[in-house]
Amino acid sequence: MALVELGRFNRFEAHIVVGRLESEGIGAVSFDSEMSLGEGSAFLIPVRVMVDDDDIAAARRILDDAR
Repeated sequence: MALVELGRFNRFEAHIVVGRLESEGIGAVSFDSEMSLGEGSAFLIPVRVMVDDDDIAAARRILDDAR
């Protein structure tokens, strides 16, 4: 399993994206979300949403459909 970056979002959007993907059966994790809190810049540091490389195409479709 190799994680790849699906996209970068603000802290709140990243958690919504992770939840949406998980509801579709795609494992996802957010990286750097706590870093933005530690520095007091919750909206300035983008949070990376990562998925398994085997799931990247399906995850992109889900995000595209949601837009």
